[in-house]
Amino acid sequence: MKKRFKVLVKPNAKKTEILSQNNNTLKIAVAAPPQQNKANIALIKFLSKKFGKVRLVSGISSKTKVFEKLT
Repeated sequence: MKKRFKVLVKPNAKKTEILSQNNNTLKIAVAAPPQQNKANIALIKFLSKKFGKVRLVSGISSKTKVFEKLT
């Protein structure tokens, strides 16, 4: 079974890091800007390093996103 989790994103941060975690929601600061999908790409790479393969399910243009852990 694939596990889904919510991520609240803060783009244009000084560095990419997990700020907090509540239940099934992570708050993550991302160093990349939101323009041209750069923040989404940086977030996917960051989450993949932390949790293995992930997929963005919803929220491509929102600060609130839903990811699915694939492995």
